[in-house]
This record gives sequence, C-alpha cells and structure tokens, in this order.
Amino acid sequence: MATAFARNQWYVAAYGSEIGRELLGRTVLGEPIVLYRTEEDGRVVALADRCAHRRYPLSASRLDGDRIVCGYHGFTYDTAGACVSVPGQQRIPRTARVAAYPAVELDSFVWVWIGDPAAAGEKPIPRARHLADPDMATVRGMEPIDGDYGLLVDNLMDLSHETYLHGGYIGTPEVAETPITTEVDEGAGIVRVSRHMTDAECPPFYARSTGIRGRITRLQDIEYFAPCLYLLHSRIMPVGQDAPVFRTEITYAITPSAPGKVYDFWAVSRDFAPEDEEVTAFLRDFNHRVVMQDVDALNLLQRALDREPAGYQELSINIDTGGLAARRILAALAAG
Repeated sequence: MATAFARNQWYVAAYGSEIGRELLGRTVLGEPIVLYRTEEDGRVVALADRCAHRRYPLSASRLDGDRIVCGYHGFTYDTAGACVSVPGQQRIPRTARVAAYPAVELDSFVWVWIGDPAAAGEKPIPRARHLADPDMATVRGMEPIDGDYGLLVDNLMDLSHETYLHGGYIGTPEVAETPITTEVDEGAGIVRVSRHMTDAECPPFYARSTGIRGRITRLQDIEYFAPCLYLLHSRIMPVGQDAPVFRTEITYAITPSAPGKVYDFWAVSRDFAPEDEEVTAFLRDFNHRVVMQDVDALNLLQRALDREPAGYQELSINIDTGGLAARRILAALAAG
C-alpha cells in the first residue's frame, strides 16, 4: 500500500513553538525543508534544505541576520532563497538559488505549500481554532512513523480500534459495539464520522481528568479535511444528564514526510480544569502513551505489508466507510 502524494496542498511542517532562530530541518513530501524565524518581524521562512552548490543541508548551517550561510562553502541565501554571496568571486551564478516555500502560521501550526507557489492562495487552510483559544488548555507533540501516511489516516478514521489497541487507556467495549454514521463531501475533501454512545464505561483517560466515576454519554464526531487535518470533537457527560459537559478537542496533522514515512502531530485541548497543572501533566503523559501505541502498531503493520505477496485482497466492513472515503479523496487530490 502506497498512498500517492498530493502536492498542491497545505501541510503542517511544525508547531510554531518549534521554530525560532535555530535552523529546523523537516522533510515534507520527500522535500527537505529548513525553517527559521526572521529577526526583523518574526515571520517563518521555509527554504529548500540543500545548498545549490554541493547540496549541503542548510539546516546544518548558520544564520547571519536573516540570511543562511551554508556550513560547507559559505554560499549565502536570503529569505526568498536567492544566493547573495559566493566564496572567491563577485559574480553570483544565475542558478545559485534554492526554492522558497509559502509558509503560513495559523492556529499554532506552521503550514507549508510544496506545489506550485502560484496556486497556494487558491486553497484555504483548514482551521483548528481551539489550538489558539485562550480558554482551552492544550498538550501536544509529534511522533514520526515509519509507515505510509494512508495507514495513519485509516487508523484515525476508524476509532473502533480504541477498544483493542488502547484498552485501559481510552478504549471501552462500547466504542467497537456502537455503529457509526458517515457523511462525505468529496468535492470539498471532507469526511465526517460520528459515533454516539449513550451509556458507556468511562475510560481512565476521562475518569482521571474529569473526576467522573460512573457511566457516561460519550459523543465522538470526526472531521477529516484531506489531506492533512483531522479533528475529533469529543463530548462526555454523566449518563442520563445534560450537564456538566466535558469538551475535548483532539487534533492530528497528518504530514507525509517521504514514501513510507509520516509525521504524526497530535494535540489534546480541553475546556475543563484549564489551570490544573496536574491534569495537564496527566493528559500529556497519558496521550503520549496512546500515540505511541498507534506508532508501534503502524510501524509493525507497515513491515507486515512490505512482506505481503502481490495480489492480496483486503477485507473491509461498515466501520471502514470513513476510511475508504478518505482514500478516494486522497487519490483524487493526488491525481488532480
């Protein structure tokens, strides 16, 4: 299984908090990128991470003001990727430049555009406003996975795996037992999957963070904005009650790094106990463990797929409806 890349799309390259005056290297759709902030106005610059001379990684180089000086032979590039200085001569070769990628900082993410720069303004960036909401407390991280990025999309679109892979953390029997509803807007590239559990066990993730001890009403509503942004709107409340409602927004940015590799950006935002550092620390540690269960499972799955004989026929059932719709949309984006 190899999911084709859609190039004329926005992808998350980093959290804004990761980027400063230290050069940061990331790879998006197989393209090495170096990111940094300017001294002048703090905006994010994204350039190709290869010197035009001998392809030395610019992320392993240094800044001189807002210019990057290659750490190998000193070729120097401005924020637009143009070479402004070369060693030993005054004439700068016409081809001495590196690609500059459109970059936008929004909702705590830094998004980059890998395709045709002229088309970047035609595609709106999907929003995750809760990540920048001062009334929400957020924990976040990023884990690289040695697996096709389509495997992570599949994983997130079918939450029935919570019962089995994440039992004792976020999974309970009701997640797998409850049917889903799916809405697909193929033109807009959006898939919505809902699972509403009216009487469910309260998993440790919520019991320890909210204090609920009994059974709960648990509402899970997924919105996937292909190819990169996944939102899980989660609401829980004591069973049979309308209040209190505990709201959790779970965010994933799914960024293909290279063939068979994906960055798994994850964040959990909550509207309850926002100032409680103990709850924050618990959710950060707990969710990291859940994410690593996915990472380990997808790494293992990719290795199994790599050994699979040609022509193997995959089996799908009702719970795969959202994931299959996402696959169709990703294929159309890549082809278009």
